[in-house]
Amino acid sequence: MLDQAERPASIERYSMFIDGQEVQDASGRTIESLNPYSGKPWALVPDGSEADVDRAVRAARHAFDKGPWGQMTATQRGALLRKLGDIIARDAEELATIESRDNGKLYREMLGQWKYIPEWFYYYAGMADKLQGDTIPSDRPNFFIYTRREPIGVVGAITPWNSPMLLLTFKLAPGLAAGCTFVVKPSEHTPVSTLELAKRIQEAGFPAGVFNVVTGMGKIGAALVSHPDVDKIAFTGATETGKVIAAAAAKNLTRVSLELGGKSPNIVFDDADLDVAANGAIAGIFGATGQTCMAGSRLLVQESVHDRLLERIVERTKQIRLGDPMHEDTEMGPVSNEPQLRKVLEYIDVARADGATCAYGGGLDPTLGGYFVQPTIFSNVTNDMRIAREEVFGPILSVIKFKDEDDAVEIANDTRFGLAAAVWTQNVHRAHRVAHRLRAGTVWVNAYRVVSFAAPFGGFKESGLGRENGMDSIREFTETKSVYVELSGAPRDPFKLG
Repeated sequence: MLDQAERPASIERYSMFIDGQEVQDASGRTIESLNPYSGKPWALVPDGSEADVDRAVRAARHAFDKGPWGQMTATQRGALLRKLGDIIARDAEELATIESRDNGKLYREMLGQWKYIPEWFYYYAGMADKLQGDTIPSDRPNFFIYTRREPIGVVGAITPWNSPMLLLTFKLAPGLAAGCTFVVKPSEHTPVSTLELAKRIQEAGFPAGVFNVVTGMGKIGAALVSHPDVDKIAFTGATETGKVIAAAAAKNLTRVSLELGGKSPNIVFDDADLDVAANGAIAGIFGATGQTCMAGSRLLVQESVHDRLLERIVERTKQIRLGDPMHEDTEMGPVSNEPQLRKVLEYIDVARADGATCAYGGGLDPTLGGYFVQPTIFSNVTNDMRIAREEVFGPILSVIKFKDEDDAVEIANDTRFGLAAAVWTQNVHRAHRVAHRLRAGTVWVNAYRVVSFAAPFGGFKESGLGRENGMDSIREFTETKSVYVELSGAPRDPFKLG
């Protein structure tokens, strides 16, 4: 594998994907996709327009209402999902290289994701023909009542730059299994892997219009959210953006699912294995350069072991290898884009100004420069500081002391977010007891950053609406219809109910 600096400087050109065809924006405008490691453009994609969104939505609407997709059985949809999973598995190495080049994440992390992504399509392929309704015991003796689960319709998916394809798969696999069609707006920072997926969806044999991709800036997302023929918006991103999307979608009563931000507590009790907990804390915040909604950005440590754990974490953090994401021995890559880099550096200044102590890091890496921020640890943090309350989305760990179990739970829940949390303890009673008290959608015990296609994922409070993955997710892409069948055939009084 070539170093990124040794690769040819040629720029790849991509097209949008609408109604089964590769298309360019009529204006010819393009967006450069920058490689975060080199800081140089490596791909060009169209900067689409509202007209492109309308064309894509019309294609998705036609595919849903009148195309062969709507006539397929659930079993036939499942077969296509399985085929797509096989194609992705075949191309995992190529796709991981593309995504690492697009967002700066470690190649080995991206490869792990791409090798796991097919499991989502296999799982929901098996679920496609098991979306069953219910027969309902009727209080009306002359009626047979049953329910049907039907696809919600056209889905507008808006995805972020940190794990573009995994987070799209959270939406796409259950949505396709349910029978929906999609228009996807990927982040302008990381559009390429979604366009590559479109080619493979076409290869798998999905009908035209089932999957459409419109690339461009924020205006594309706004046009998609406000479009009257979109039945559901599935969004992953920042909480403030999610609020704007929810408000805009409400004007058309468009359904929404929102997977938003977090300020997740990683709680270490004094009976925990400190070496294991230290590794978990490092993985929770410095894995993916801290650019994950579930990042364990608040490390809550019981007072009696605080100093010992902090020392372990600082020593291990000093050894983290920054560098080319394509190298197997690199442990942390660059921040994914320049606006995010500025935000991370601003929060480092904010933490210092609020009185936190920088135990390690605290700025740009002095040898690599560019988008590389040192893995940074702040101690003497209190839960009222901005660094403990606001999502940074970068490699900054805030270490907070607590006294006892009640104090830990109170600090952990004292946040407007509720996406994830972890408990480190060797006491099985405490593990379950604290997990039940935490207001978070996912709680790990003696682990961090684990997801499964079979387990629901989503947040409490301002961390979102709805759930992705598992059976809960496929229900998010369906509507429930009640059907009443009159059995007697006798004439009814037209002015009497039932």
